[in-house]
Amino acid sequence: MRITQIDAFTDSPFSGNPAAVCLLPEFPSDDWMQKMAAEMNLSETAFLVRQGDRFLLRWFTPTVEVDLCGHATLASAHFLWESGEIGPRDAALFQTASGPLSARRRGAWIEMDFPSEPAQPVEPPPGLIDALGAVPVYVGRNRIDFLIEVATETEVRNLRPDLARLADQTERGVIVTSRSDHAEFDFVSRFFAPGVGVDEDPVTGSAHCCLGPYWSERLGADELTGYQASQRGGVVRMKPRGDRIGIEGQAVTVFSAEVSAVPVTAAH
Repeated sequence: MRITQIDAFTDSPFSGNPAAVCLLPEFPSDDWMQKMAAEMNLSETAFLVRQGDRFLLRWFTPTVEVDLCGHATLASAHFLWESGEIGPRDAALFQTASGPLSARRRGAWIEMDFPSEPAQPVEPPPGLIDALGAVPVYVGRNRIDFLIEVATETEVRNLRPDLARLADQTERGVIVTSRSDHAEFDFVSRFFAPGVGVDEDPVTGSAHCCLGPYWSERLGADELTGYQASQRGGVVRMKPRGDRIGIEGQAVTVFSAEVSAVPVTAAH
């Protein structure tokens, strides 16, 4: 059995968001997958099991299983094409906790079909804004994350939240965004999820399921390009389509390794 580390939402190694991808004949125990994800110590590790013409896909942070993850789905699709598990012109089809997902090659880019996750305006819970250390111009929430817009890109880049306090305020995470100062990007963002073991995610595909419809409405744009301004950084392209959204990125394999820890099956 092998595990492969792939940098997603980038065309260059050592940038974007690293994800581990592991293809298995069947899912081992949840405990084994959680321990493997903790061993990899990346924001997500993806586990795949073939089922006919599609793949069952599950994602684990170092501490919990999550229902939706963009960059590890992108990495999984890249892995399936690169390893020859599916043909170069075939779609990568996944069944997940968030329903069916798919990915297709678009030249050097990979486009994923994801559910749109728009935010609705809310009053922030007590302590959230203080923990974030931001001055919001908008606060919203979808089913998994808070969305905070601030006035400038400088504020987004300079944020230094109190991560311990932030972990107590959220079920998953907080997206912080503003319009971009640079013509090649429509907006910038950062994503913090200390409550699920990810202090700051380098590039978050699932967050753009919220950012895409948000900025599409504000900018009147059908296609958007965002930059996630983490230390590693990454570029995400979006095409909102009603209750679905196209999320596009690139990916590059960094290494593949043999796993010597024998999986423990769920029956054990």
